Amino acid sequence: MNAKKSALGRGLGALIDDAKYEKRTIDEAISTNAIAEIEMNLIDANPFQPRKEFDEEALKELAESITQLGIIQPITVKQSENGRFLLISGERRFRASKIAGFNKIIAFVRDADDQGLLEMALVENIQREDLNSLEIAVTYQRLIEECSLTQEKLSDRVGKKRATITNYIRLLKLPAEIQVGVRDNRISMGHARALISFENADTQLKIYHRIINEGLSVRNTEALVREVNFPARKEDNKGKTLQLPMQYLSFKNNLNSWLNTKVDLKRSENGKGSIIISFNSEDEFRRISEKLSVDVK
Repeated sequence: MNAKKSALGRGLGALIDDAKYEKRTIDEAISTNAIAEIEMNLIDANPFQPRKEFDEEALKELAESITQLGIIQPITVKQSENGRFLLISGERRFRASKIAGFNKIIAFVRDADDQGLLEMALVENIQREDLNSLEIAVTYQRLIEECSLTQEKLSDRVGKKRATITNYIRLLKLPAEIQVGVRDNRISMGHARALISFENADTQLKIYHRIINEGLSVRNTEALVREVNFPARKEDNKGKTLQLPMQYLSFKNNLNSWLNTKVDLKRSENGKGSIIISFNSEDEFRRISEKLSVDVK
């Protein structure tokens, strides 16, 4: 069998003893949920596929791997009408096999109604390691809405804690611009979770842009969120309460993170102020002084 024309390759052969592997006909595979080799032009894409974007470079790398090793994990399909099949799971493998020039592909042939089809595709998709946080959130939400699953049932189905599922779904409440930032890995799940604590979209976007422009870490972002939600205040000479401006808070948080110790910043109405750096031992004092390049002989 030509390795460039069949997606079976050496991958499956490495897992299944050739003497024990019996090639099934499509009819046999349908009746037993077994593996069959199917013409790729008979397989249609799954309209319920939750993933809409595929990294072309990653697909080319997978295609090269399939050319060399074959497909180790078969795709899963469902028989549809007129001798055709509907892809349930394994779209990356399917697309990569096309790029590699294969005419056939090995597949598990299953019998599933539309809801079962959707649920299998979503659950299989959520187990992937290369999904970004937003794709995971959308998939969880679709499982809840379209498969009539509660968060408890979903937790059991995908093997994740309910709190984890809740945190992902909450990402979908963020403004679209931030969701795109999560999808494109401009900010992490940790950054996004910190932004969720704000109810005001304008504030979320303001902090989001600061994360991007200033390269704030998750820790700095969390500290900034605390400062904004519970701002540091002081009394001026007239007894009025003043709030530290955002640039002062950012400086304080960055210094806190860099020195890895508590930093307090005070500012009066006339612009004067002080920076207080705390330390708890002689060793910590020397560590901080070395950070600041201060000779303390």
